[in-house]
Amino acid sequence: MSRRNDAAIWSSLFHISADSGQTLQAQIRQAIVAAILDRQIAASMPLPSCRVLAEKLGVARGTVVLAFQQLVEQGFLIARERRGHFVNPDMLATPERPHKARKQIHKIDWKARRRIKASEMPAANRHENWMNSSYPFVYSEFDPALFPTAEWRECNRMALAVLEIRNWAADMVDQDDPLLIEQIQARLLPRRGIFASPDEIIVTLGAQNALYMLAALLMGKGTKIAMEEPGYPDARAIFQLSGAHTVPVPVDRSGLVTDAIPSDAGFIFVTPSHHCPTMVPLSQERRQDLLARAERDDQIIIEDGYDNQLLDDAPQQALKSSDQSGRVIHVGSLSKTLAPGLRLGYIVASAELIAELRALRRFMLRHPPANNQRAVALFLSLGHHEALVRRLSDALEERRARLRQALAAYLPHWRLQHPGAGTSLWLETPDGVNARELAAKAASRSVIIEPGDRYFGFDEKPSRFVRLGISSIALQHIEPGIRQLADIAA
Repeated sequence: MSRRNDAAIWSSLFHISADSGQTLQAQIRQAIVAAILDRQIAASMPLPSCRVLAEKLGVARGTVVLAFQQLVEQGFLIARERRGHFVNPDMLATPERPHKARKQIHKIDWKARRRIKASEMPAANRHENWMNSSYPFVYSEFDPALFPTAEWRECNRMALAVLEIRNWAADMVDQDDPLLIEQIQARLLPRRGIFASPDEIIVTLGAQNALYMLAALLMGKGTKIAMEEPGYPDARAIFQLSGAHTVPVPVDRSGLVTDAIPSDAGFIFVTPSHHCPTMVPLSQERRQDLLARAERDDQIIIEDGYDNQLLDDAPQQALKSSDQSGRVIHVGSLSKTLAPGLRLGYIVASAELIAELRALRRFMLRHPPANNQRAVALFLSLGHHEALVRRLSDALEERRARLRQALAAYLPHWRLQHPGAGTSLWLETPDGVNARELAAKAASRSVIIEPGDRYFGFDEKPSRFVRLGISSIALQHIEPGIRQLADIAA
């Protein structure tokens, strides 16, 4: 029988780090649970005493005591008087997990059976190691230095209070947290001139989930949808997966060219606050013309409030604020201000459409996680989101100015499409520069940029456009990053 203090056995089980995001107590519990489930500790083998294990791991004895106590309460360990702690034999009664997968006898051709070709759509723009890069000019990510960690923790602690758990732990079926709906209605929508009743709002798992639900409910084979070109690639893919035909409509310095919208298109998708990806705002004249054309041709407008929660020098109202006939569907998200990983957004539309979306969502996911809804509702109600928006807007304005100065100094031949607001800049490189090749070279030197070809729907995509995000890069790293990029492009 192995001895309690067999150093070789226990050294292989515990890898405790003070730099981990988990507490030391949680790390100890995780290591023991993993060892039990992987059958690395026999039921007859006593665990080291709390004192011995604490000395071995370099932690306080009380930390180990609390970890053992919780594992006893959960049933993983049994405390035997005067003998110590042992693995609960009941935990070893389940069949051992196979180390190797069974060999498949029959191979199934899943591609032949699929109804939609999701895997053949353009790949997501992913920079998995952007946090480790020196100059991350990436879009749609967050800056850990600006994230409201203390405030977010406060709201999550409040959401985990006993009375709050009773509010959100039950199955809501097709409903949303009423406090979150109230806060969206009172705190977020009026900023862009939208005034809606609670039955005109539904919570989604981000803007993409909102677009997918709209496509599933309203579109199909034969549906024609006009889209900005260049435009939001994931929206284009979502609509195409539904069977819809997307029609490219050009964008100029005033936004979507409304004269080019086909009159027989049933839907128009637009990002009027900050066009994706150029950040050009849709002019007031074009807004009025778009609404008039939609009314005349009986078209539905899907408005994505791209970057619209940030404060601009001259903020524009949402198209939805001028909607008199209920034909504008507004899609919003908290990703750009709070965190993209949170995956919470919303749709604002007529009550009849929202009721249909609730019925559809119930079969898809019932409702977004209610604990997250309550935490965000508290975050909004306590004024944390308002303070965050102001802090982010100030930081981004300073970063935009610094980026424009650096571009003018080191890459003067790169043409800036629009100098305005938002969380990125869209640039056209000189002739002979292939943006995708440049991005690959830059990444090897810790400069992350985004080639712009994915935003075009044509088969022959322009290769000279680049998008530089500013939401994740520190102010002091912008100029050296552009200087490095200019050296690579030379």
